[in-house]
Amino acid sequence: MNRIDPELFAACFSSWVAECWPDKPDLVAIDGKTSRRSHDRKRGQKALHLVSAFATTRRLVLGQEATEEKSNEITAIPALVERIDLEGALVSIDAMGCNPDIAQSILDAKADYLLAVKDNQPTLHAEIKSYFDTAPSDKVEQSRTTEKDHGRLEIRTHTVSHEVDWTTPERSYPGAFRFPKLTTVAMVESRIERGDKIEAERRSYISSRILSAQAFADAVRSHWAIENNLHWTLDMTFNEDQSRLRAGHGAKNMAIVRHFALNLVRQADDKRSIKRRRKRASWDPEYLFQILSPLRR
Repeated sequence: MNRIDPELFAACFSSWVAECWPDKPDLVAIDGKTSRRSHDRKRGQKALHLVSAFATTRRLVLGQEATEEKSNEITAIPALVERIDLEGALVSIDAMGCNPDIAQSILDAKADYLLAVKDNQPTLHAEIKSYFDTAPSDKVEQSRTTEKDHGRLEIRTHTVSHEVDWTTPERSYPGAFRFPKLTTVAMVESRIERGDKIEAERRSYISSRILSAQAFADAVRSHWAIENNLHWTLDMTFNEDQSRLRAGHGAKNMAIVRHFALNLVRQADDKRSIKRRRKRASWDPEYLFQILSPLRR
């Protein structure tokens, strides 16, 4: 495992996913996760950071790209996008991926982007906030959701606009937008009430797809599936953060193996939890054979 070429192994994984589950993904979330115990202080080796693409509606890992630092996601994401089939998908990324080159790489893959905008794009971030503060009602569309749970009330207002000609053009491309094919600007306003405590938050987004307020709300909510259904599962069910593999390519390749296993176990046709499916597969050969069936295609 330490000697296998991790780039070749990752490419094989993506090809396997495309062959076993050929349906085109509609919503894809891209995000990074650090394997906490994969560092080696004596050798000056930093912890492995893996950027993954996750089909949120199918709950399938589509591919991954390894990097040594979170800051390197900017270069890792285009390499990942190039390797997997994203045609027709809406690809959501947090503020780390709010970069014109990343946006272009997604468009080159015949997909659309939905990027969170924060202060790493200070001018654009300020422009979007200012626009929604003054935009006339006939230029925006809104959708509102309310959730109550365990004494917590959260009201989310999703606002979109397709008026984008006010954005600052890129200096090197006169008359063109900073981000290619920018079509929609959007904002989420959250109001959270816990007893007497009230919290408010505003988050800004841009997209190359013409999104309704409801479609935008669905896509933003879907993005968090990569945290809940991938990263959390890897930590709590597969104990990824406890893995101390450090030699050779072991950490990178075993991270891919866990993605193989998660995709297989998750597609089992029963109502058991992932933890119970893994346990049963360890003592029931027929059930194990059923889970491994996509590998035999």
